[in-house]
Amino acid sequence: MDTLTRMRAFIDVVEAEGFSAAARKIGRSKALLSKYVRELEDELGALLLNRTTRQFSMTEAGHTYYKRAVEIIREIDSLADTVRESSGDVRGRIKLSAPRTFADAPIGQSLIDFALEHPDIVLDINLDDRFVDLVEEGFDLAIRISRLENSSLIARRLSPFSVRLCASPALIARVGMPQTPQQLASRPCIIDTNGRWLSNWPFKGDGGEMLSVAVSGPIEVNSPLAARAAAVSGLGFSILPDFIAAPEIEAGNLVALMDDRMYSGGGIFAVYPHRRYLPAKVRVFVDFLVQWFKEKGAL
Repeated sequence: MDTLTRMRAFIDVVEAEGFSAAARKIGRSKALLSKYVRELEDELGALLLNRTTRQFSMTEAGHTYYKRAVEIIREIDSLADTVRESSGDVRGRIKLSAPRTFADAPIGQSLIDFALEHPDIVLDINLDDRFVDLVEEGFDLAIRISRLENSSLIARRLSPFSVRLCASPALIARVGMPQTPQQLASRPCIIDTNGRWLSNWPFKGDGGEMLSVAVSGPIEVNSPLAARAAAVSGLGFSILPDFIAAPEIEAGNLVALMDDRMYSGGGIFAVYPHRRYLPAKVRVFVDFLVQWFKEKGAL
């Protein structure tokens, strides 16, 4: 049994957070994975995992070994990908982090379309609204929806991104059309607690300066889809991502307000770590997304 096989088994167990979960995920027995990890520990002369019937954790040596092992396996897989790419054979697993909003919105179809077009590549999609540490947590790349801050990551822009202030026609008829951002302070608003602004909504002032308006309302929820549903139902005004709001605006269920007062300039990005060799499967995936958004936009 070679060290690389044991190393991959250890990584699978760590990333699945247990032997049973890893066995189910990769289709091997729990006993076999346990054997591989135990042999790896014997080879290293160090305990990598603390095991009990109810708990699972890495030792300090395990943390150190995992971080370097992931880098080594990536380099090996990247080399194999490069050879396969030269023969037109790109396959493997891509571990992707993406916001729930991305996958749940119409643009999430881009992931399905890629899987349909590339059946030899497995997309391991982890939906999480936090910014994961790609290297530390073993991700190949992530989709991020934001203004891109200074970063050590490589980023490719897939699409522009902006937000819309929206309300249902029924709500506007009931409480009136606000003429200025400040008037929202006295009207019902739906707060997406998953957003960066919470209850202090940013707008452009008369001179282009930043203006913050404190809002409140009958519902606070950590989902733009739920916030959109509440807005369509007439519960309040809501700030929504443009690709979330667009279908309801086009259907006439929501009205966009004060577009000239909203901040823009953000984007949807594919980001990945600096590496000597970018795995061919990742390059193929990112190129696909760039082309998909070019052809279909934000739907």
